[in-house]
Amino acid sequence: MKKNTKATPLDGLSPRERQVLKLVVEGRTSKEIAAAIGVKPSTIDTYRSRIMAKLEIGDLANLVRFAIRHGLIKP
Repeated sequence: MKKNTKATPLDGLSPRERQVLKLVVEGRTSKEIAAAIGVKPSTIDTYRSRIMAKLEIGDLANLVRFAIRHGLIKP
């Protein structure tokens, strides 16, 4: 028997994308995030662009609102 769970937009993100999303909306810079997870800042910029495209969000303010609505960060 399958669980009856609702899919959320977050389900389309990889675990790494979720990690980067959380750090971005917490206000960390690409350089800080890159140092924390061991990649280049340009890689973080790519992740951010990919996340925003997947979620169909055009700016950082709406990305933060999305994160709050979905419980990634507290208001």
